[in-house]
Amino acid sequence: MAKYLLLKHYRGGPKPHPNAVSLMDDWTPEEISEHIAFMGRVADELRERGEFVDAQALAFEGEFVRYGGEGRAPVTDGPFAETKDVIAGWMIIDVDSKERAYEAAAHLSSAPGKDGKPLHEWIEVRPFLTHPPVVE
Repeated sequence: MAKYLLLKHYRGGPKPHPNAVSLMDDWTPEEISEHIAFMGRVADELRERGEFVDAQALAFEGEFVRYGGEGRAPVTDGPFAETKDVIAGWMIIDVDSKERAYEAAAHLSSAPGKDGKPLHEWIEVRPFLTHPPVVE
């Protein structure tokens, strides 16, 4: 088994599908509820297969923070990230193969959006690092 992080982006990724371009601001409460319910059903299906590890949705806002130097406060900037670049949330899965991770991501990508149509949104699939990189 290998763990993968499935990242949902707000309109991020390669050329977006037209259904993935609308933001939830344009959706009805029913469309938002159905989208969230779908995500719950996907998590339940993955749980039943023994593949689900964790999932979280993230707020729209956030700031960048970095080390400010010895004895100095952290440096912050923002919020300024554009909506298309913000991570909407993630799901962690533990599956037998990269192909299975792609299958799960594709299913997640079919979540309903505006007018109940599948979003076809890009889902970033990132394997967990299992060994520290070796520098020679």
